[in-house]
Amino acid sequence: MNTPQSQIKLNIPAPLKKHLEYKAGKFGMPLAGYVRFLILKDVENLDFTTYEASEASEQAYTSSVNEKKTGKLTKTKDLKKFLQNLK
Repeated sequence: MNTPQSQIKLNIPAPLKKHLEYKAGKFGMPLAGYVRFLILKDVENLDFTTYEASEASEQAYTSSVNEKKTGKLTKTKDLKKFLQNLK
């Protein structure tokens, strides 16, 4: 299902942005996704139309869960070093 989208540009103090990036990172989310989550959480009790994830998103999630269960995921604390070792 395609949902009409709109963009919002906003300016926030740099320390707030860093805090939001940190919080988003704790959940493994990009900053925009985390801000979207916060907004949706704020309006969850309103009579607001919501949409389900796309089939592609659901398949990506299922694939990720399966890879985690089968041990195909690699945990790293140094992404730069990990990416260099892929070459």
